Amino acid sequence: MQTIQTSHIYLDEEGRAWIDDTNTKVIEVVLDKLAYGWSPEEMHYQHYGQLSMSQIHAALAYYYDHQAEMDAEIEREDQEIEALMEKAKDSPLRKRLREMGI
Repeated sequence: MQTIQTSHIYLDEEGRAWIDDTNTKVIEVVLDKLAYGWSPEEMHYQHYGQLSMSQIHAALAYYYDHQAEMDAEIEREDQEIEALMEKAKDSPLRKRLREMGI
């Protein structure tokens, strides 16, 4: 039996997974799947018309093969965003806007 491998996924120099021949990270597709619960077909229709169905399925397959590490990365990014938002609450610009009633 012959084995054929068609990945559609590559890792950049920082270890991030990207979909071949696109400017789309695997994690972007995964986040849409997690946030909206879209099927691959719905993802293609709603947001990723530039991707083939095989590219979308490859991104999801990569996620399920590396779910623990990708979920940890999503959690790290969420924590970074929360920290940045907390820090920005008292920025000089926000203070001025509050003083102006905006």
